[in-house]
Amino acid sequence: MRIKTITLENIRSHLNSTVEFNAGFNCLVGGLGRGKSSILLAIDFALFGEPLARSYEYLLREDSEIGRVSLEFLKNGREYTIHRVLKRSDDRIGQDMEQLKLFEGEKLIAEMKSEAVTEQLRLITGIDRDLFHEVTWMRQEHLKDLLDMPPGQRQKRLDQLFGLSDYEEAWSSIRPILRWYEGESNSLRQDPDIGRIKELQGQYNDAATEFSSKEMELQDLSRRLSEAEGRLKVASANVDDLEDLRRKNEELRREEAKLQERVIAVEDASARLMNEVSNRNSTIKSLEDRLRSHKRQEDDYRKMLQEVGLPPNQTVGQLIEYSEVLISQMSSIQGEREMVDAKIKESTLSIDSLEAKNLCPLCLQPISSDYKQGLFKRLEGEANELKERIDELKSNTQELEGTRMIISSVTSNIQLTLSRIEETEKQLEGERSLLSTASGEFEEMQREEEKDRERLAGLRREIGEFDVSQLDAAQKLRDVAFDDYSKIKYALQTVESQKKEISLRIDALRERLESAEKKVDRLLKVEKILELVKEIRVAYRSIQPKLRSEFITYLERMVQQELDELMGFENTLLNARIDENYTAFVESPDGHERDVSNISGGERTFLAFAYRLGIGQLIMQSRLGHGLNMLLLDEPTESLGREDGSIERLAEAISRLKTVEQVIAVTHSEAFAERADHVIRIDKEDNTSRVSIEEQA
Repeated sequence: MRIKTITLENIRSHLNSTVEFNAGFNCLVGGLGRGKSSILLAIDFALFGEPLARSYEYLLREDSEIGRVSLEFLKNGREYTIHRVLKRSDDRIGQDMEQLKLFEGEKLIAEMKSEAVTEQLRLITGIDRDLFHEVTWMRQEHLKDLLDMPPGQRQKRLDQLFGLSDYEEAWSSIRPILRWYEGESNSLRQDPDIGRIKELQGQYNDAATEFSSKEMELQDLSRRLSEAEGRLKVASANVDDLEDLRRKNEELRREEAKLQERVIAVEDASARLMNEVSNRNSTIKSLEDRLRSHKRQEDDYRKMLQEVGLPPNQTVGQLIEYSEVLISQMSSIQGEREMVDAKIKESTLSIDSLEAKNLCPLCLQPISSDYKQGLFKRLEGEANELKERIDELKSNTQELEGTRMIISSVTSNIQLTLSRIEETEKQLEGERSLLSTASGEFEEMQREEEKDRERLAGLRREIGEFDVSQLDAAQKLRDVAFDDYSKIKYALQTVESQKKEISLRIDALRERLESAEKKVDRLLKVEKILELVKEIRVAYRSIQPKLRSEFITYLERMVQQELDELMGFENTLLNARIDENYTAFVESPDGHERDVSNISGGERTFLAFAYRLGIGQLIMQSRLGHGLNMLLLDEPTESLGREDGSIERLAEAISRLKTVEQVIAVTHSEAFAERADHVIRIDKEDNTSRVSIEEQA
């Protein structure tokens, strides 16, 4: 990731500043309170949107209601832009989420929701807010935080950053699982079913024998029941046939009456549907006329766009964007007017000074009358030109405002007309659908009426005479067959009930046997799992120190490499050593080991910088697969003095950091800034920061 440009509007002392950064060593230089660190704070706010404390008071300019930050950066050859806005409301400052936007090139990829923008940035850059604060941004007076931490706290924090704390958490998490399996093993060993498997097997065999006896008795009763059922079916079928004849005759008479009523109802429904079809056709014609009127209104509004030089087929979104462009242009013109006004005031002051005294307004040296007259004419000419420019800017502003008002009016009218067209089209579509339904229903009614009349004529032909005496004789034969069938069936149901009870007993015994066998199998599996969990827990406990040792070995090598570069290979007097708590020591050439508190302030600063840089490189390699590609430094020359050359050596070492694509440093040291590839000077006038770029030799 490489930052390209950041724009600050009403951020701390920056009224409207744009800062461009290059690859390599960038240095923001200026005196105390000039607004250098504000740029780093704005970068942090643009990327993550969260305040460093509980409020954004430290960020928004005191006399401003709105502050803006726009950050452009490059990643993997692609350009991204993020816009964030602070807004003061009811003595509270917060983000204006409606203006939160993230672009890839000109494509909007996230907006309005801080979580969505943060997640997209994490996917693009691979870093989150914690990683940025711990690794990328070395804040003022926080450079030595890791060195000064208590050893236990330092080990815990770096284990978290390196991902080693996951093994400690896994070791602790496995303990409840181990206890659960131990409890299950003890419970299974005390289960009574496991010791009674043979007794349950004997009870199961006795029940199975009794079940077989009842099965044979049921087979005999089933045969006799089947014969009685056959006789009953024959008698019942005869009764049913005669009952069917009687019911059919009665149903035919009822159906005759229903069909007669239905024919009358269908005739009434057909008349209502015919009237509905007529009304629907009238409504559709009225809606079509209304739709044509709305579309003519839309065409009239779009012709107004041509009068201001816009294509008539612009969408509402495009019109709104164009209005915003006009507003931006007017704002730019306003800014230029303010600059020209300032120049006019300056020129007027020079003319007044020249009239009052025979002194040059620039160098304050005496001048001749001829030179004074020439200079006076030139200043008056410049003032007149500036006034003409003011008039031109006012005219341009009025022209843009007129165009914007026309476009705003047309946009509002087109939105309203399109809404009316959409509503009318929906009504028209609904009426046409209802007309189609009513027409279909009318045709269906006509067909149903014709079918009902044909069916009514057929029913009247089918109605005949019915003999009731045949039905009485058939019912008596059926009653005798039913009594015989009922007695056999009752005996069968009694035996089936006994068989079911035996079956339930067998199922219960089988379930207990299967449960006992499963418990035995479970006990064996639990004991195997216990052994495996214990081995895994021991492995988690032992792997963390080994991995930490590997990290420390690699970190020690990287810190020493960075320290050599910072202090100069030929002048290196410090050999860095790091113990199991990530505590850094230094070793002199004679082998004497010293704590970091026992070295000079400059050496301690170099060591802290190398320590932080080495940790950053290692974390980025372990998490993202590549080294640290961007570094923000806030006053890195803490405890360094110019007389011993340590500031120049630090700056020279930073300029040689080829593994870091971009370094952005804030300093008040001119000696430090001299070694930078790209120097950005921050001055302050009337409580407003000014940004200027210095060309390096």
